Amino acid sequence: MIRELTYSQALREALTEEMERDANIILMGEDIGVYGGVFKVTDGLMAKFGEQRVIETPISESGFVGAAVGLAMCGKRPMAELMFMDFAWVAADQIFNQATKMRQMSGGQVSVPMVIRTQQGGGRGNAAQHSQCLEAHFAHIPGIKIALPATPHDAKGLLKQAFREQDPVVVIEHKLLYNTKGDVPENLAPIPFGVAEIKRSGSDVTIISYSRTLLHALEAADSLAKSGISAEVIDLRTIMPLDMETVVKSVRKTNRAVVAHEAHRNAGFGAELAARITEQCFGWLDAPVERVAALDVPIAYSQPLEAHTLPSPEKIIAAAKKVMYKN
Repeated sequence: MIRELTYSQALREALTEEMERDANIILMGEDIGVYGGVFKVTDGLMAKFGEQRVIETPISESGFVGAAVGLAMCGKRPMAELMFMDFAWVAADQIFNQATKMRQMSGGQVSVPMVIRTQQGGGRGNAAQHSQCLEAHFAHIPGIKIALPATPHDAKGLLKQAFREQDPVVVIEHKLLYNTKGDVPENLAPIPFGVAEIKRSGSDVTIISYSRTLLHALEAADSLAKSGISAEVIDLRTIMPLDMETVVKSVRKTNRAVVAHEAHRNAGFGAELAARITEQCFGWLDAPVERVAALDVPIAYSQPLEAHTLPSPEKIIAAAKKVMYKN
């Protein structure tokens, strides 16, 4: 049966089903129990599963992420929730030096099957320390997998898959997606990592995106169609592993590419995508790859300034038209 769920409901359903399936899954984080999480994703889970499996932690990301690493090494499947992605730096050593490297450093004797759930992005006037998009920093470190679901369907399916991986996974949500709605099958199977999805077919330009910016890309594609430009929109869904096969096939068909994400332009993941597209599609490109990203400034508290900083459908439209009319 297919129901319409919000993004938050889809995540909560995934957590519920996975905790019922596997008694080794433990949730840890600040305010995730009685309060139900700052975005209410874990609402009701402490009452259902008890305080031994939904653990309220002190405000110490380094402490509870470190505890999750240890639990994972000892056979549990912990999920550590970072209230805001910006706080990942407080637990950087535990994530980047411990969780991601333990399998290699132990010669394969120890794995770290843990999940980090967090959210990022602007749009709420939360200012510079609560609005950053940091996926490129994680992607730079071998040993971790990264999912950025854009829809309730993918949020549930990718989170379910995260609990089946044998290496650390970070599931990055966007704070403005939690109230979005979409169709979600009741018995949705886990969605494999490294499989992008074409959300809209087109023939003139490929727009590659993920997370909330995917919604901007789809809106831009609707507007471009009215101008006679057929845009193909790809949702990467995960960036580690990365499905370049789908991207390359599309770009070789359309001969043009626009990469759009909310992270800063400088050294953002779009730069990696643009480089790979150029390496693998150079002979097919009719224009340089365009990037649409946040400006390289701290995210402003002022919402008009914040909106100016972040990507938008209008900026994606402008980039698509630029590659279309480039001689």
